[in-house]
Amino acid sequence: MRPRHLRSAWAIALLALLPVAAAFAAALLPPHEAFALSARALDPQTLEARFKVADGYYLYRDKLKFNLDGAAPVTISAELPAGKVKHDEFFGDVETYRGLVVIRLPLATAQASHKLTLMTESQGCADVGVCYPPQRQVLTLDIPAAAAGPSEVVVAPIGRPAWLK
Repeated sequence: MRPRHLRSAWAIALLALLPVAAAFAAALLPPHEAFALSARALDPQTLEARFKVADGYYLYRDKLKFNLDGAAPVTISAELPAGKVKHDEFFGDVETYRGLVVIRLPLATAQASHKLTLMTESQGCADVGVCYPPQRQVLTLDIPAAAAGPSEVVVAPIGRPAWLK
């Protein structure tokens, strides 16, 4: 056990750091603001997802996953744009996105005139060196009839970490 004066010094040092830690955490955006997601159906065979990545943040290209919810979830092969290569201290050389990212999601079969539930998973970081846990978001999209034009844009509700199933 440490002498009493050393325990007190540690306690004072930790208390002095609390405002710094709180300010640092307060400066970070919540994930739904740092990586704002919206989606729409362009037509009965194509969905479009958009991530608006806030300044000072980036999204990992290889951490994006898209599924259609149903009796058995169906993975969608996304048409991802090229990202910018970044050397990440944890993941090595990875592709990342900043700003607006538009992703096309072709459907295997036409899905006209009903609703689909799109499940997304993503992960990103802040430039200050803080990475967010993977986020899962669910959006319900109206699929338009064949020549009706794109559906309304749906903004994702606040997501939750993917590890919280």
